Amino acid sequence: MNRLQDKRIAVIGAGSVGEGWGNGKAAAVGFAREGARVLCVDRDQAAAEETSRIIESEGSRAAILPVDMTDPEGPAQVARDMQERWGGIDVLHFNIGISKRGGVLDSTLDDWQAVFNLNLTAAFLTTKAVLPMMRMQESGAFVFVSSLAAVLAGPYAYVSYEASKAALCRFAQSVAKENAPYGIRANTILPGVIDTPHVAQFVAPDTDADDLSKQRAALVPMGRQGSAWDIAHAAIYLASDEAGFVTGINLPVDGGMTL
Repeated sequence: MNRLQDKRIAVIGAGSVGEGWGNGKAAAVGFAREGARVLCVDRDQAAAEETSRIIESEGSRAAILPVDMTDPEGPAQVARDMQERWGGIDVLHFNIGISKRGGVLDSTLDDWQAVFNLNLTAAFLTTKAVLPMMRMQESGAFVFVSSLAAVLAGPYAYVSYEASKAALCRFAQSVAKENAPYGIRANTILPGVIDTPHVAQFVAPDTDADDLSKQRAALVPMGRQGSAWDIAHAAIYLASDEAGFVTGINLPVDGGMTL
């Protein structure tokens, strides 16, 4: 249980929007269980505090930073907090995003910009803020959470989400190539159909929970939805030194949906 011993990790989106385990919450706790020090960043202070409490109750180290990452100052706050608190950063885990339904004709410019501001621009600004620390220490890892929607059309149109998540994958590869000489890696996880509180609250809030679960499981060759821990386990690997020669990949965690 020491694959990330003493690593300094910032988890962007470490809270959960409801009861249970979201991807960011599971990743934050999973990182801590492997020995990391975790900064729980979330715009919802109570959600960040809950994740931090779980980590500390298990004897690991955590702190919180309540910040809205669409605020241009948010990324700088993350970098500053990591530097002041722990003297730098070893891993940035970027796990925030929103989606708005609609194709090209029925998506508004405001919707498009809101999705890109959080899903892509916040990733760019946060990466830009922490990169100088990683370059100085000549090591570091980025783990971006995209979506299977980046490479596979979903059951309904959500063009801004799909485009932004595809762009996030390519952005991560650009970061990987540019920073490989500094010993810095960047990889992306593409979650498939995952059972998280976000789904019940935002994706299909008007659908019976049992019916929704069956419908989503039927989409997956393995016959079940994934869990937040499936995503967390992939993130732990990509953040760890075990993946020291792995950079620029888009890793589907999807139960075979891309086959």
